[in-house]
Amino acid sequence: MTGLLPATREGLLKVATSTLTGALYKRGLRNMFLQDVSPLRVDQPRMVGLAYTMRFIPFREDENGPKGTRRSVQVQAMEGCPPGHVLMIDSRGDARAASAGDLYIGRLAARGCAGIVTDGGLRDSEGILKTGLPAYQRRPTSPPSPIVHYPIDLNLPIGCGGVAVYPGDVIVGDCDGVVVIPASMADEIAEEAVATTLYDTFAEEEVARGRSLTGLFPVVGEEAKRDFEAWKKARG
Repeated sequence: MTGLLPATREGLLKVATSTLTGALYKRGLRNMFLQDVSPLRVDQPRMVGLAYTMRFIPFREDENGPKGTRRSVQVQAMEGCPPGHVLMIDSRGDARAASAGDLYIGRLAARGCAGIVTDGGLRDSEGILKTGLPAYQRRPTSPPSPIVHYPIDLNLPIGCGGVAVYPGDVIVGDCDGVVVIPASMADEIAEEAVATTLYDTFAEEEVARGRSLTGLFPVVGEEAKRDFEAWKKARG
């Protein structure tokens, strides 16, 4: 995928958004997890891709209706979102009408896109699930988009779920939600998150065996460090 190293993409597919938000927090980025945006289905595939953005404004009949002069860019978004990218939609947190439906999302899937995210709603949930494309939304909705929304521009900075999203940002989604990673940090964030996930696996096993959290998590003591190194060697 253009702009994302294979090793970085592979790493991001293995780690939780909770781990990624922790790594971002260490670097001073506190608001990178989309609020009130959830997966259409908790067991849908994980999502990793670069951001391609679309922005809605409120629909206005004189400008956007049949006699209006402005041209919708919604179809252009479905045809222009590059393979391996995630279509990120600024719906102003308004789910009264749909940001997209199964036909539009099916087209993204057929073209090899990585997912779709909106802080509004999606319609035709059964059809969307059939496409297999990871989809995230505020909540399901059935009314068509022109009742509330008008798609006005593409691939410019947007706000989605209360987070600033710039074209080319790295987008990661899991069963908890969606996190935004600046492209310049993606490689180091992925590397750190993979290492953190490995330690978390060790710590989870230790807790299940009855070990105290003291010196294990969140502050890691010397004994836990030694045990972790021995655990890694035993795993090969």
